[in-house]
Amino acid sequence: MVAMDQRESLRQMFTAATGTRAGDETLTSFKLAVAREVGPHASGFLVDQDYGFDRIAAGRMVRGGLIIAVDSLRQEPDGPVEDTAIDERVDLAAARQAGAVAAKLLLVWRDDEHRGRRLETAATFVRRCADAGLLSVLEGVAKPAAGREAGFDGRAAIREAARELAALRPSLYKAQVPLGGAAPEDRLLEECERLDEVIPVPWVVLSQGVERDDFPAAVRAACRAGASGMLAGRAIWSDVVGSADVPAGLRTLSVPRLKHLAAIVDRHARPWHAH
Repeated sequence: MVAMDQRESLRQMFTAATGTRAGDETLTSFKLAVAREVGPHASGFLVDQDYGFDRIAAGRMVRGGLIIAVDSLRQEPDGPVEDTAIDERVDLAAARQAGAVAAKLLLVWRDDEHRGRRLETAATFVRRCADAGLLSVLEGVAKPAAGREAGFDGRAAIREAARELAALRPSLYKAQVPLGGAAPEDRLLEECERLDEVIPVPWVVLSQGVERDDFPAAVRAACRAGASGMLAGRAIWSDVVGSADVPAGLRTLSVPRLKHLAAIVDRHARPWHAH
């Protein structure tokens, strides 16, 4: 599945690639191009309300399941996402009527005094999706608590986030790749097996934080450990950002990359219905 719900982080990528801060229409245009060129080859396509969902849904640009992002992101200009909430502007019933089959919430997980609030937010999201007739995709991204950056154990935090959030029984849990994917595949397999032990629902991996060339091995390790695939963005299309001919770049770089990843999933993943 392809993730195209990046917002300010995509704008940052354009700035890095072109030296110019992209406007909203540039972001939307890029997302629409990814939907047209890459979307038909994906089993799922994730996009946000502000930059393209309505146009992608109305144009029936993707063949797989359309997923709407419902997270409101808190971040400083040109900074990382620090916290999230449910975007109350998103009408889940209307999204379903427009063609969405699922909704996705990113939750920044920290072992701090706000842990209970975030868990309540995640539970509310899962319940609202069920009420609206949508599948729920819950994405946990573990980060260190303020002042505890030194000695942060990312592997343990990813597992603890997964254990706590996946226990809410979302339709799908979206997990970080342990070790950032920067390890031998047998080591990644071991870590992903430990992750699989604490996730009682179907799960996939995301590509943020993983080098593009490392991602195929990371997906293979995760799928061998029990994952049902991947929901990734940067690992598929990041090197096309700022290209002079975006559609051509997507066709020659991103589509073959997605097909390669899909072949890995087809060979190694645990089927959704097997969970």
